[in-house]
Amino acid sequence: MVGCVEEEPRGEVVRPVRAVVAAVAHAPEILQQTGEIRARYEVPVGFRTAGKVVRRPVDVGSAVRAGDILATIDPEPAKSQLRAAVAAVAAARAEMVRARGEEGRQKTVIEKGFTTRTAYDTALRNLQTARAQLDSAEAQQALAEQALGYAEVRADTDGVVVAVGATPGQVVAAGQMVVRLARLDEREAVFDIAENLFLKVPPDPEVAVELVGDPRIRTTGTVRYVSPQADPLTRTFTVRVRLAAAPPEMRLGASVRGSVALPTEPAVALPGPALLERDGRAAVWIFDPRAATVDLRPVTVQRYSADLVFLDGGVAAGDIVVTAGVHTLRPGQTVRLLEDGGR
Repeated sequence: MVGCVEEEPRGEVVRPVRAVVAAVAHAPEILQQTGEIRARYEVPVGFRTAGKVVRRPVDVGSAVRAGDILATIDPEPAKSQLRAAVAAVAAARAEMVRARGEEGRQKTVIEKGFTTRTAYDTALRNLQTARAQLDSAEAQQALAEQALGYAEVRADTDGVVVAVGATPGQVVAAGQMVVRLARLDEREAVFDIAENLFLKVPPDPEVAVELVGDPRIRTTGTVRYVSPQADPLTRTFTVRVRLAAAPPEMRLGASVRGSVALPTEPAVALPGPALLERDGRAAVWIFDPRAATVDLRPVTVQRYSADLVFLDGGVAAGDIVVTAGVHTLRPGQTVRLLEDGGR
């Protein structure tokens, strides 16, 4: 008998929801990309002569000052060449003295008529040849002295070693990179940018740069260089940003985040949870305060941010949009706004 008792129909359950009042926002879209700090100038340093590396007191990461020794090759071959050049100069100088004396004697006797003009011309020609040989020997000696100085390669400016190309015991050719030195006077932020992002960024934008590890350390810069060709592996373009005043904490190799504010049109901003998808289209629930019901309305999304969605159409300023419980509602359902619903 109890099971046959007819139950009284229950009223519709009024679902509590949270909502916000739609408002137009003028917040710009922020484009962010992660990169690193590099020196604008990285100079490959090598020896001017070939030789065997016997010493390289620096390594990757070493800070050097102008004049510091970066590497040394075996100086013995250069010393041998210098000794040979000094000996050649001495021999040429002795020949010069002999030829000068012979020319002087021939000049004296030709004035007295005791010799021929041919003999004097030969002595004069020998003197001129000896003088030319002495000049050549002295030039070779100067080159040998310079070559001995080239046995050491020194830093032209303050910097940091970012790469090494030879180790002690290795034979290097003239001009081969032994150390790559990054200068510290100008630092840049370098980013790898996808091609589609260039369509959004305005020309000559101001770039805000901050340390990834400490966003409080920041500066601004301007784009100095854009690679004309994409990287064959990543299909991205290298962008170098000149930093007007890079803080000392932005050391070479530090990870940084670059931000560019993109110009956008004003749009209605809503919290991300208010958006849902129905029939392949974005939509939101609109609350009708007179009937206390909700209705599904399609919308057009302009863009997204970390916690907001910006709409181009479908919602007007002042509309009440449901932000919580959107996946359990149905059109025309009666709802009740919570006190913290944001009306």
